[in-house]
Amino acid sequence: MPDTGSSAGESIWIPHNFLALPQEQSSLEAAQVVLIPVPYDSTTSFRSGSREGPEAIISASYGLEDYDFELELDVASIGIHTTDALEPHMAGPGPMTDRIKNAVAGYLETGKTVGLLGGEHSITIGSVQAHVDAYPSLSVLYLDAHADMRNEYMGTPFGHASAARRAYECCPVVLVGQRSLCQEEHDFIRDNNVPVWYWDPNSHRSSAESVLDSLSDTVYVSVDLDVLDPALMPAVGTPEPGGLAWHQLVSLLGKVAESRQIVGFDVCELAPADGPPACSYTAAKLVYKLVAYARGKNNSGD
Repeated sequence: MPDTGSSAGESIWIPHNFLALPQEQSSLEAAQVVLIPVPYDSTTSFRSGSREGPEAIISASYGLEDYDFELELDVASIGIHTTDALEPHMAGPGPMTDRIKNAVAGYLETGKTVGLLGGEHSITIGSVQAHVDAYPSLSVLYLDAHADMRNEYMGTPFGHASAARRAYECCPVVLVGQRSLCQEEHDFIRDNNVPVWYWDPNSHRSSAESVLDSLSDTVYVSVDLDVLDPALMPAVGTPEPGGLAWHQLVSLLGKVAESRQIVGFDVCELAPADGPPACSYTAAKLVYKLVAYARGKNNSGD
C-alpha cells in the first residue's frame, strides 16, 4: 500500500505498477518477478471485457498491504517489475501467441519469474511454450471452470477454448476445478488419461491435492478466475455455477509451493465491468499470493 504523505523527503506520487512499489523495489534490476499485462480478448465467445483486467488488477493492488501475515513475508521485498502492457497483435490469435512467447522468453533468459496479467485465457499458450523451453520438465496446473481442451473453436486453434489443449501438446497438464466441458473434451481427457479434478463439493472419491501427484518438480500455474464460485467472482467472461472458495484455491496453491517450484504463472479472465470492485481486488490478491509462492522462499529466511 503506497505512502503518499507530503512531509519532507517523502514522495507524493503513486507509481503505476503492481503494489505501487518505489523504484528500488520495482526496477527490472531489483526484481525477481516480472509481471506482463496482456490486455487481449479477441477470441472471447460469451462476454468480452477481460482486456480491461490487467489495468484493474494493477489499480486494485494499490490497496494491498505489502506484508502477508499468513506467510510472514513482505511481498514487496521480492522485487516486482511491472512491464508496459503487451500490445495485441491484430493479425490474429496465432501471431499473438508468438508475440507472448517471445516477450516471456526474453525475461526468462534473465532468470526472472514471469507472471501474466490477463486478458483471456488464450494468453497462456505462448507463455507455456516459452516456459517449456526454459524448463524442459515443466508441468502445468490448469485451474478453470472449463476444460479448454477443444482442438479448435470458432475457427482458431489458439483461442481461449483451446489453451489447455495447446499446453498439453507441450508438457503434462493437470486440470482442476472443471464443471463444464463438451463431448470432444470429455473424450480427449478420457482417452489420454489427462489428470483432472472435476469440482464436486459432495465427492469423496478424489481431492484436488491427490491430482497434484501428477505434477512435476517445476510447475506453471494458470488460473482462470472463473474457477472460483461466481458468488465471489462474477466478473469473468464465462461464469459457471459452483466453484472453489477463496481459501480452497489459496490452500491448494500453498500445497503446490510447499513441495514444488512454481516457475511461472498467469491470472486470466477478469472482466471488471461485470462485477463489483471487490473482484479486481481479489484478482490482485491472487497475483500477490502467486508472487509470494513462487519466490517467497528466497526472502523468508528459510
